[in-house]
Amino acid sequence: MPRSDFKFHVSKRVRYAEIDAQAVVFNSRYLEYFDIGVTEYWRGVGVYDRWPGHTGPEFHVARAEVDYKRPILLDEEIDICVRCSRVGRSSMTFLFELHGKGQDDLRATGLEVSVHVEEARGATAPVPEEFLELFEAFEGKSLRS
Repeated sequence: MPRSDFKFHVSKRVRYAEIDAQAVVFNSRYLEYFDIGVTEYWRGVGVYDRWPGHTGPEFHVARAEVDYKRPILLDEEIDICVRCSRVGRSSMTFLFELHGKGQDDLRATGLEVSVHVEEARGATAPVPEEFLELFEAFEGKSLRS
């Protein structure tokens, strides 16, 4: 999918603590970048405005995938591209792409499935309708499956 399929991105500079002995971003850091991306995406969608103080729906990551394409180097600026691709009964699927800042040079792709739960240690629960409506309005399309 082309980068243009992503309406949202956030930029980040790679820090020394994020690289390995080969001076490239260590593999586990990609999931941290996805977490930064999804947090800022939720802010862009309006989740934190609607539920200030993180009092809104609780989601846990149930699945995470990373496909590494090209290395990311120390001090590079990258764009973390995020979009919600699907909302199921109790889950939401997010897609990610990492690129050099302002570039269309794919470095990695990723996927995360987050599951809505009643409470921090509770069973799964349907995604709240109000929450789903925020994401559909932001993406400009139906995400229901």
